[in-house]
Amino acid sequence: MEYLYSKNENFEDFSSGRVLYNAKGIPNFSVRLLQEMYCRAKSYLKKNQDIIVYDPCCGGGYTLTILGLLDNYNISKIYGSDIEQRMIIFAEKNLNLLSYAGMENRKQEVIHLYQKYGKQSHMEALKSCERLAKMLKTEIKTELFVADCTKQLPYIIPDIILTDVPYGQLVDWKAKEEELSIEQMIEQLWNISNPDTILVVCMNKKQKIKNKSWTRIEKHIIGKRKFEIFKYSKG
Repeated sequence: MEYLYSKNENFEDFSSGRVLYNAKGIPNFSVRLLQEMYCRAKSYLKKNQDIIVYDPCCGGGYTLTILGLLDNYNISKIYGSDIEQRMIIFAEKNLNLLSYAGMENRKQEVIHLYQKYGKQSHMEALKSCERLAKMLKTEIKTELFVADCTKQLPYIIPDIILTDVPYGQLVDWKAKEEELSIEQMIEQLWNISNPDTILVVCMNKKQKIKNKSWTRIEKHIIGKRKFEIFKYSKG
């Protein structure tokens, strides 16, 4: 895939666990690819500012926090949801970095670690904190909630829905009544969208999206993964 928007730069400041919080079960995601996905989706919008972003499988909020830092100037609100309360707790910590107070608190945590252990990694993390803090031109509003994205979701009307479907087949997402499917998620996302909403889904190459509610406008394969961009279509 040819990158149209994101440059091949050093994104080490965004490394999980450096400034952004990390925990077991929270996967990393390519920063360059994430920015490319977002920018491609944004190119289809009718506006360039006050963009509302939603991730229905936000996990620990890693990707949403990175977008909030990289595109601080055009995102006005971020929504995130996950089926696990534990993930939402970590997502709250990460998205709090999009506030001046949250970033300063993280900086003080890193300073304390450096004073206690004197590790070079803590000094590098402190430098990353300072660089990331400079990216905060404004504070983005954030809202997180626990939700099963294959069932009813709050009507939040996002401009861009961007999500990375969990690894493995979606039959791994279990519920007491039934096995859940990607089609159910896609339909629920349509229900909370409007005709201008753009949907971006990253998934395993073997996974497919077949839904008349959305029209695919882009498809790209990157290694064992792929991402597809859709526009709202069913009236």
